[in-house]
Amino acid sequence: MSAEIICVGTELLLGDILNSNSQYLAQQLAQLGIPHYYQTVVGDNPERLKQVIEIAISRAQILIFTGGLGPTPDDLTCETIADFFGVPLIEDPEIIEDITEKFAQRGRVMSPTNRKQALIPQGADILPNPTGTAPGIIWQPRPEITIFTFPGVPSEMHRMWTDTAVPYLKNQGWGQEIIYSRSLRFWGIGESALAEKVAPYFNLPNPTVAPYAGKGEVRLRISAKADSETAAEALISPVEKQLKDIAGLDYYGADDQTLAAVVGNLLRLSGETLSVAESCTGGGLGQMLTDISGSSDYFWGGVISYDNSVKVGLLGVNPEDLDKFGAVSATVAEQMAMGVKTRLSTSWGLSVTGIAGPSGGTETKPVGLVYIGLASPTNEVTSFEYRFGGMRGRSLIRYVSANAALDLLRRKLVVRNS
Repeated sequence: MSAEIICVGTELLLGDILNSNSQYLAQQLAQLGIPHYYQTVVGDNPERLKQVIEIAISRAQILIFTGGLGPTPDDLTCETIADFFGVPLIEDPEIIEDITEKFAQRGRVMSPTNRKQALIPQGADILPNPTGTAPGIIWQPRPEITIFTFPGVPSEMHRMWTDTAVPYLKNQGWGQEIIYSRSLRFWGIGESALAEKVAPYFNLPNPTVAPYAGKGEVRLRISAKADSETAAEALISPVEKQLKDIAGLDYYGADDQTLAAVVGNLLRLSGETLSVAESCTGGGLGQMLTDISGSSDYFWGGVISYDNSVKVGLLGVNPEDLDKFGAVSATVAEQMAMGVKTRLSTSWGLSVTGIAGPSGGTETKPVGLVYIGLASPTNEVTSFEYRFGGMRGRSLIRYVSANAALDLLRRKLVVRNS
């Protein structure tokens, strides 16, 4: 038993609208333990939609459609599905009454074009839409095929899915098992290097382990299929521990945890404070830290020292060192870190200076060269060189630089607190 997601809309193919519906439905199917192996996006074209249906029913038993349920001429999902299975459309008076009432609540009169939304395949059940005018259907055109249709508006689709589709699926005996996942997050190690370390775990049957990378970090997703979330967690827990032990300090958190949140927790536990001095990241590091609620407990502020005069005037960087070594240098990064720590009277000072590009690079100092400085509570100052030249674009270099700074501090805090 498997499901297939079919999203209808030319605007999706053109990229005018982000297709978040497929992601939501994929996550929901996983929670129900219903496997799905294919997703399709098709434009508002009846013939191509029929081709998609022909393929889908050959490999899935549950077909989930989103989009194409509106009142305009290009909204053809129900009409095309009915035509494919050779079933007439009928106007449902219950839907007409519901749409009329919703228009009246808004002080409007239902447009004649909205009657189209009341046309459903003969024999189909209504999938109510509590918030919009486009209802869906639940229909078994053949004993082995179940069809769900939803409007393309995400908020409407979400409500219809949780209110009606999920209970229906469970009553039919689907979703008796769940697929539960945990995502382990790593920084400072490449995907291939981590994969080599944990290679034997990729062959596990249940739970399964799979790697994926993006924006400077690597993740390992552990997925277990079980009767309940508790049972799935019991399968995941020993594997999770083993993977963490193998990765050591390269592991920093799980699921939605960010480096900024992890660093914040470590600072709070140690009762220490942090200030930052930023050049190439332009405030991005401070934003990551202040995105965390309650960060004022440990983060006292920062200085965006984009111009050298600010580095000298506010952070106390030696102008002779700027002339000799340049703003992008280990010496300047160290002085920036100590300068902000001293000026803001914090336990730690963290700095970033580099060349984010696309211009400004030289043969000796290419785009992507970044120095991170760290001043400790004992006034020990260190700096670290990073080369992010392989990153695509200025924004990504700045993002990775800020996270690399957080990761550097995280490692120091973990070692000190252990």
